Amino acid sequence: MSTVSHPPTGADQVRGLSSLLLIREMWASLAISAMWVAVAVSAVWGPDFVSSSGSGTDSTTIPSGIAVAMFASIGSWAVAKYAFGRAREGQ
Repeated sequence: MSTVSHPPTGADQVRGLSSLLLIREMWASLAISAMWVAVAVSAVWGPDFVSSSGSGTDSTTIPSGIAVAMFASIGSWAVAKYAFGRAREGQ
């Protein structure tokens, strides 16, 4: 007759807040989300870049959210490559 062995107690059953703080993917997604929230806020309430000609008759207005979005896309790419691109060491 054979018996079934039980898994070690407490190994997979208890996952508290301290174990969630070590998850790299969670922090990466939070950072990327914060970058794009900053883009949305700067696009709605941020100032515009205004360029006018020498005589002042023609002016061009560019929302500042465009520049912020460019840097957010570069930052999102870098964070995603670091957090999601590598296999974890030791696993």
